[in-house]
Amino acid sequence: MICFMTETLSLSPEAIADWLPFAKAAGFFFATFVLEDAAAIGAGWLLATGEISWPTAFAACFLGIWAGDAGLYAMARYAGRGWFERSSWNKFRHRVARSEKWFAEQGGMILVFSRMIPGARLPTYLAAGFLRMPLPRFLLVTGMASFFWTFLVLYLSRTFGTAVVHWLSAYKHTGLLVLLFGLGALVVVQSARRVLSNFDLRRWTVALNRLRHWEFWPAWMFYPPVALYGLWLGLKYRSLTVATAANPGIFSGGFVGESKMETLRELMATSAEFTAEAELVGGDSIEERLASLREICRRREISYPFILKPDVGQRGAGVKLIRNESQACAYLKAMAAPVLVQRYAEGPNEIGMFYYRFPQEPHGHIFAITEKIFPSVNGDGRSTLAELIRRDPRARFMADRYLARWSGRADEVLGAGESLKLVEAGNHAQGCIFRDGMHFGTPALLGRIDAISQRLRGFHIGRYDIRYASAEDLRNGINFQIVELNGAASEATSIYDARNSLCDAYRTLFRQWDLVFAIGHANRQRGCAPTPLSLLWNKWREYSRQAATYPAAD
Repeated sequence: MICFMTETLSLSPEAIADWLPFAKAAGFFFATFVLEDAAAIGAGWLLATGEISWPTAFAACFLGIWAGDAGLYAMARYAGRGWFERSSWNKFRHRVARSEKWFAEQGGMILVFSRMIPGARLPTYLAAGFLRMPLPRFLLVTGMASFFWTFLVLYLSRTFGTAVVHWLSAYKHTGLLVLLFGLGALVVVQSARRVLSNFDLRRWTVALNRLRHWEFWPAWMFYPPVALYGLWLGLKYRSLTVATAANPGIFSGGFVGESKMETLRELMATSAEFTAEAELVGGDSIEERLASLREICRRREISYPFILKPDVGQRGAGVKLIRNESQACAYLKAMAAPVLVQRYAEGPNEIGMFYYRFPQEPHGHIFAITEKIFPSVNGDGRSTLAELIRRDPRARFMADRYLARWSGRADEVLGAGESLKLVEAGNHAQGCIFRDGMHFGTPALLGRIDAISQRLRGFHIGRYDIRYASAEDLRNGINFQIVELNGAASEATSIYDARNSLCDAYRTLFRQWDLVFAIGHANRQRGCAPTPLSLLWNKWREYSRQAATYPAAD
């Protein structure tokens, strides 16, 4: 009997060999959380002896290092900054605001150099989170720096062995001490605050429940697989920037820095009856811009309410529904970046339609349609707006976003039956609910969108944001208004339907990026040049600085 059990439980050498690379990769991945350079050096030694492959060693170390960087950022931004704003140290918030502005301008290069300076990573990454450096920019910079640093350490340790250990020994010990001290201090401070101060069990429970709903995951948690797939596609097509050639008629293909007004201007010229009218507000001073706004509204007969939004923006940032002149004045004062005014397309319904067409094809296709649902809460005559939001089964997951938008009315008691629409911008990041809307995808609607798209110069793939009143009219391809056209970097936002699994979402995004890279490759073969990486980087830095000043969106 014992012999039988022993034979049954024993693993064959072939089975052990199959699982060994995964075990090594997992070991180095988690080892980077303790001593990232020591883990990379160990992987390099195994490379030198042939006991591990380059892809396994590099992927494990790179992902572990990058995830650790993101973890430090998240701790400082979501725990450290929250503690600061609720503590007595908040009296220094004006100094922090100045530091945020400075870090927004200089933070990119600081992050790069901190990767190479002993003991500098921990405080720099914590500062990036605390000073609210835009997360996409942080992940991009640290991802690139970690990529090249991991390759360098692996190569040197594989080539020179023990010499690298002596060279990095002072660095890793310093980093470990600083890391342990920082983590210990953070744990002590947070524990004391939770125990002795106003621990809110309900908010803590909501935060934990958010992790069960992937559609609410922060970008640093959700997007790494998509970024890695993008790197793979870049290798496949022998260019990381070939995707920017997907839409030759839009700057950078619509990845970053493109002007909303230029796209809307072409839509108004070619399909005016289906486009919400818009114009760029001129002037430098607040007086000149307000005068320009008045003149545009008078000439185009645009009345309140109307939309003001930045000419360069992403994920609905800075979009405001303006109901009177005082709101318009306040918006223009807050916005240093170029602003456009757009006639309000009342809808009240909205969809996002992701369209694509290969250059050689006579007709395009609908890849995905998103039905957008604008959440609201209903008053009971007793509860405040804040209480209604925190009790709502879904709104509670984005309570901080909603309450920041409605901060002036958080303590207001809504009357029995009174309804309040929580969001105007049809964007998931701003709190809109997304559902799969392919049931709208009739041949008539596709034909209309295909005709509109083929009138646009150099447009092949992207997402239309469309407002409409009647579902029947929409299916017939009539009586709708395009409020925005986003380029190659836009998403098939139907993935955020809560009924989708995480695997379904990634599968859709991977198919979408397959299309973007393939269309960019086809256009490159036709003579369209991709946008240089250096220009993309400069435009991203410029946008990040501007976006930090945008007011909260509606």
